[in-house]
Amino acid sequence: MAFLRSPAPEDYLAPIRGRSVTLRPPAGSDYAEWAELRALSRQHLTPWEPTWAHDDLSRAMFRRRLRAYGRDVRDDLGYSFFIADAMSDTLIGGITLSNIRRGSAQSASLGYWIGAPYAGRGRMQDAVVTLLPFAFGALRLHRIEAASMPDNAASIRVLEKTGFEREGIARSFLKINGQWQDHILYARLVGDPGIAPTSLRPTRIA
Repeated sequence: MAFLRSPAPEDYLAPIRGRSVTLRPPAGSDYAEWAELRALSRQHLTPWEPTWAHDDLSRAMFRRRLRAYGRDVRDDLGYSFFIADAMSDTLIGGITLSNIRRGSAQSASLGYWIGAPYAGRGRMQDAVVTLLPFAFGALRLHRIEAASMPDNAASIRVLEKTGFEREGIARSFLKINGQWQDHILYARLVGDPGIAPTSLRPTRIA
């Protein structure tokens, strides 16, 4: 049934070009650049992420991440992309649709991170806008959810500028940097006004 359809592999494997960024699946060849960017951005990222494992930046851990990404795609549970600069193809961050629920829900959770050198330049906003047609089109999702800590002004700005609506507060929602933290809950529906994903057609790179 189309209502329960998961995307064909080529829908996910083909990179998607936005205005200033390209979204593409993570690959083994990305390890060195990914590890360098994450290490450089550690102080910038750790206040907003779960506690990093002691071997978080190791090649072995990266390989485990890739295997987990592959299982999620195979089982239609999640789709992870690396964000690259559209001109230079430099890795600048990541964006993920996870916890996909089918059946009567047709929903997923949105998460993202950006390297410290590229923060505050509108790149993540472009990445979210670029992902929306894939989420509402290829994945046939009805609802995308996101959560932000109340003091993460940059993340809140991204969500509100890309048409996500605030829905409430979830107490002690996620354990971030070793502490249970309240989060503001946001969501965007396929038919919501604002940035219409059906009018945004990022270019797929052959």
